[in-house]
Amino acid sequence: MANKAYKFRLYPTGEQEQLLAKTFGCVRFVYNKMLTERRETYEQFKDDKVALKKQKFPTPAKYKEEFAWLKEVDSLALANAQINLQKAYKNFFSGRAEFPKFKNRKARQSYTTNVVNGNIMLLDGYIKLPKLKLVKMKQHREIPSHHIIKSCTVSRTKTGKYYVSILTEYEHPPVQKEVQAVVGLDFSMNGLFVDSEKGKKANYPCFYRQALEKLAKEQRILSRRKKGSSRWHKQRLKVAKLHEKIANQRKDFLHKESHKLVKRYDCVVIEDLNMKGMSQALHFGKSVADNAWGMFTTFLGYKLEEQGKQLIKIDKWFPSSKTCSCCGQVKKSLSLSERTFRCDCGFVADRDWNASINIKNEGLRLLALT
Repeated sequence: MANKAYKFRLYPTGEQEQLLAKTFGCVRFVYNKMLTERRETYEQFKDDKVALKKQKFPTPAKYKEEFAWLKEVDSLALANAQINLQKAYKNFFSGRAEFPKFKNRKARQSYTTNVVNGNIMLLDGYIKLPKLKLVKMKQHREIPSHHIIKSCTVSRTKTGKYYVSILTEYEHPPVQKEVQAVVGLDFSMNGLFVDSEKGKKANYPCFYRQALEKLAKEQRILSRRKKGSSRWHKQRLKVAKLHEKIANQRKDFLHKESHKLVKRYDCVVIEDLNMKGMSQALHFGKSVADNAWGMFTTFLGYKLEEQGKQLIKIDKWFPSSKTCSCCGQVKKSLSLSERTFRCDCGFVADRDWNASINIKNEGLRLLALT
């Protein structure tokens, strides 16, 4: 079985918007209440792990007697808040994350509800949701009939737009396509990637860099406004819309580029890079964030998997830039300023293209081992 999510825009009525705002608030309230009790229990028994495991933790039902208004919202949304907190605690105890933090009003507003007895249904331009009943929805594509709806996550952006992400489950036979066409991709700071075929670049437009001047101007205006005033709210919305536009442009470009690669190749080989470390060590913070290499590889991964194709990640310490793709000789040092690779054997090529060829060759080697 495999999962796939479909995201659509919602257009709730004024009354539905009020209920959504109330649900977001109640989910946050219950999460923080449960976290407060868990923190106290942890502080009390943190030295005795056996006693800590025996402790019974609170449920959302506990608070409904004291706070009757919690009954007005979807009970499954509150139950999912409890599940999310349990996951956060599990990640903390396994060492994968820090201690869970409290949620505030500035955090992402969303809640998740599950399918129980047909409480969620798609009905000709509308979606039926618990407590909200029918909400108008812009369904820009059909969900296949063999996909079973499991849950829905309703969210609100900073610009006041509402979305629903519908999680579906479907039978995904493990069909592995025969690998014929393989391409290697080398990360490029100014073009997203360079491929191994002809040294072709993705030519990523750097949407954040393009909008930087306009964004700085709008943020300066916002900083001069009195916080909380009507003019401040209007300007805050302008800044939020600009950020949202940049994010949407970036996501659209990455989806299209990953789709082209998946359509053309059976296997894509990339380096398993630590982008956070790269941005800090090399002081390329804005450029690395603007490229969104992590998002691109995620898109690439699930698109390839859906079609029975492969994404191979090679070791980040593999010397792809220092190795000659013609003779295999490895240079002792190669500065970032050297954009043309020159080898003693006479081979001369663009540095990134040479690296992408080496990445492809290493991917083919790993492919032969499996």
